[in-house]
Amino acid sequence: MAEQDFQERTEKATPRKREQAREKGQVARSVDIPAVCVLLGGVLTLYFFGHHLYQGLAGVIRSSLSFEQIPEFSTTACLHFCSTVLLRFIVILLPVMGAAFLAALVANLIQVGFHPSSQALAPKLDKLSVSKGFGRLFSLRSLVELVKSILKLGIIGGVAYLSVKSESAGMLTLYDMSLDAITAFILQAAFRLFLWVALIMGLVAALDYGFQRWKFEQDLKMTKQEVKEEAKQAEGDPQIKARIRSIQQQAARKRMMQALPQADVVVTNPTHLAVAIKYDPLSMGAPQVVAKGAGTVADRIRELAGSYGIPLVENKALARNLYKTVEPGREIPSELYRAVAELLAYVYKLKGKSSR
Repeated sequence: MAEQDFQERTEKATPRKREQAREKGQVARSVDIPAVCVLLGGVLTLYFFGHHLYQGLAGVIRSSLSFEQIPEFSTTACLHFCSTVLLRFIVILLPVMGAAFLAALVANLIQVGFHPSSQALAPKLDKLSVSKGFGRLFSLRSLVELVKSILKLGIIGGVAYLSVKSESAGMLTLYDMSLDAITAFILQAAFRLFLWVALIMGLVAALDYGFQRWKFEQDLKMTKQEVKEEAKQAEGDPQIKARIRSIQQQAARKRMMQALPQADVVVTNPTHLAVAIKYDPLSMGAPQVVAKGAGTVADRIRELAGSYGIPLVENKALARNLYKTVEPGREIPSELYRAVAELLAYVYKLKGKSSR
C-alpha cells in the first residue's frame, strides 16, 4: 500500500473502478446545469403562459387595491387578507414552480442518470469532525470553488445590471401608465432579464461541466499496480484457481476409477498411456471411454484393470488417438469404429465371448 502512494496515477479508471465510484455517489456533475435549466424553464413558462400570468397577477393586484368599503384594520383581518393574497399568488405561479422542479429533475437525470446510492445517503461520522471540517473548508478545492462562485456571481450580476439598466427608461414612465400596462411591462422585463441571465449561465455551466468532467477523470485515475491488482481479483487468485483445478481433477479421477470395473478392455501405449473402453450393444450406440490417463494415472488404471481381470491390449496408435480425442463418458468418433471393433472382437475371443 505504501508503494502505491508513491506511484503516479497514469492509468484510466477501469469499469469496475467507475462502478464503485457510482455506488459511492461519486459522479461528474455541475450544480450550475440544474440552475440554468430552472431559469430556462421559467423563461419558457413566461413565454407560453405569459397571458395567464398577466391576467392572474393583474386580477390579484386589482382586487387587493380596490375596496367596496373601508376594511377592518385588525391583526386577524390582516392575516386573513395576506394569506388569501399569498394563496392566489401561489396558484397563479404553479406553472412556473412546476416547470422549475421538472427542469431541475431532468437536468440531474441527464447528467448522472437514475442511480440512487445508499452509501452516499448513509451518515458519515467523519463529517462531524471539526478538524476535518476546517480542513475541507480551507482546502484547495474549496478555494477553487470560492473563486468560481465569485466569478459566476460577478458575471451574472453584471448581466442582470445591464439588463435592468436597459429597462430604466421605461421604468420612468410607469407612473403615467395604467395598471395593466405596468403589469405587462414587468412581465416583459422579467422575461428579457431571465433570458439573458439563462444564456450567460448556460455558457458558464457548460464550461463548469467540462471542468468537473476533467477533474472527475483525474481523480479516478489509477496506478499501474492498482490496475494489476484489480485484474488479479477479477480473474481470481492463481493459487486458488490451481487448487480448484487440482480438486476437480482429483474428483474426475475418482469417478473414472469407480467406473473402471465396467470396462471391457484397456488399451495401452504400452506404459505411458492407458484408455479403458466399455461397450454394451443393448444400451449404447457406440463404445465409450470410461477412463483414461497418462503417467502415474495410466499406471493406476493398469493396476486396477489387472485386479479386476480386465484385459490389457497394447495398441500405440489407437491409445494415442483415443486419449487425444475422447473424454471419459463420451462415445468414440466414427473414424475409430473399425479399430475399436477389431479390438473388442479380439477381447471377446480371449474371454470366449461371441462378438455381436
